[in-house]
Amino acid sequence: MSATSTLSVHSSRPRSRIRSRIRAALASVGLVALLAFAGCGSDDESAGTGDTAGTDDGGSGSPRVELADTPLGEILVDGDGRTLYLFTPDTPEGSPCDAECLANWPPLEGDVEAGEGVDAELLGTFERDDGTVQASYADWPLYYFAGDEASGDLNGQGVNDVWYVVDAEGNPVETPLDEATDSENETEDDSDDGRDSAY
Repeated sequence: MSATSTLSVHSSRPRSRIRSRIRAALASVGLVALLAFAGCGSDDESAGTGDTAGTDDGGSGSPRVELADTPLGEILVDGDGRTLYLFTPDTPEGSPCDAECLANWPPLEGDVEAGEGVDAELLGTFERDDGTVQASYADWPLYYFAGDEASGDLNGQGVNDVWYVVDAEGNPVETPLDEATDSENETEDDSDDGRDSAY
């Protein structure tokens, strides 16, 4: 009787240990899976937050149209000081500037805000045939020139006698750039002569 009882006790202990090990292993697997799931959720959440922040940064505020003092007088520029142009063949009903043209004269896109000295009532939009919404001023669609590499460049002035910078009233400034530059240089020379004579 006692031998049977002893045998029973000895055989139950290994089973108990095996069950404990299985439970511990299952618990570990479950914990790892839980942590992995939580980690995935955290990555997704942070990625979503990053996307939202990027959208907010990209959409915070509208582009601005401002006035800049140049050899051609006060003209329209964007918020970074890049010169804006009009294309005289354009009309409120349409624009003959096609895709090849737009490669050299990219449009100022979207709604824009008026900077100091710019008449907000003259600002508007123009929908191109491809659906692009282009900013306009006094019903003139506004463009950049690909040949302008920096703010203040005026390289598009007078190109083909149809591309001009725009004044505060929305009119094309047709003064040739070299003429305006020569005039400005003469004014500076006269000013220098005055200073020399004074000293």
